[in-house]
Amino acid sequence: MLKKFVSKEPVLKGWSGDKKYCLTDEQGNRFLLRVTPIEKYDEKMKEYELMHRVAELGVPMCDPLEFGTCDKGIYSIQTWIDGEDAETIMPNCPAAKQYAYGMDAGRFLRKIHSIPAPETQEDWEARFNRKIDRKIVLYEACPIKYENGQAEAFIDYINSNRSLLRGRPQTFQHGDYHIGNMMIGRNGKLYIIDFNRCDFGDPWEEFNRIVWCAQKAPIFASGMVDGYFDGAVPMGFWQLLALYISSNTLSSLPWAVPFGEKEIATMRNQATDVFNWYNGMNDPVPAWYRKCCLMS
Repeated sequence: MLKKFVSKEPVLKGWSGDKKYCLTDEQGNRFLLRVTPIEKYDEKMKEYELMHRVAELGVPMCDPLEFGTCDKGIYSIQTWIDGEDAETIMPNCPAAKQYAYGMDAGRFLRKIHSIPAPETQEDWEARFNRKIDRKIVLYEACPIKYENGQAEAFIDYINSNRSLLRGRPQTFQHGDYHIGNMMIGRNGKLYIIDFNRCDFGDPWEEFNRIVWCAQKAPIFASGMVDGYFDGAVPMGFWQLLALYISSNTLSSLPWAVPFGEKEIATMRNQATDVFNWYNGMNDPVPAWYRKCCLMS
């Protein structure tokens, strides 16, 4: 890709450790530049290769164009998506449009999950049980606690349903699939961004971030589930998702502490929403999905 760029503007959004820039060439075309420390070369090379595979499946995204090294470390150049953040646009969309976007997000995710995990991948049950144990220890050591029996309900649900992890398949995962990593292009289409946390694991675990979608736009979240399963959502999915969301919610508070009161409050509010959606972890189908079904 032999292009001359005439401007480079920093992109400050997101939690990624990458440095991001908007490049503009002589013809006015824009591109996304990501720069990462050189010690992450192998990890970033694998990410770049997997992004190519996803793009080949027809998922609308920042297409990878070039990868290499520079004096700042590793760089990748991707296509630029001209549009707005989905989390800003979605809550103001009509219900039918929200649901249609959600269906698209679910179908795109199903394509992403068509890429199999390596045969050398560790057994999922052992791997995730270890992660659960670590998260429980982190929560118990955290100086701040959830209130009103929330943590106890999450832990009880997790421990009562660990057997659901047995025999789960593993595929490629986006790693952070939610409305905050999606955009609506100027053409009105939904795009998926930020594959920098990609991994391999249980495809249903990928839905653990759907809490961010449900808080912002529950109709979109419902469409995402229906799109993934083509409208036939198995009860086993809901039961296992409640375990994954319980595990994630439990570890969110220790994660938030170093970032201060704002993030702590965000995670407390999210835990309360999760607790209420699942009726104190007594109902595996979240209330936001039931309500949207009634509205449709």
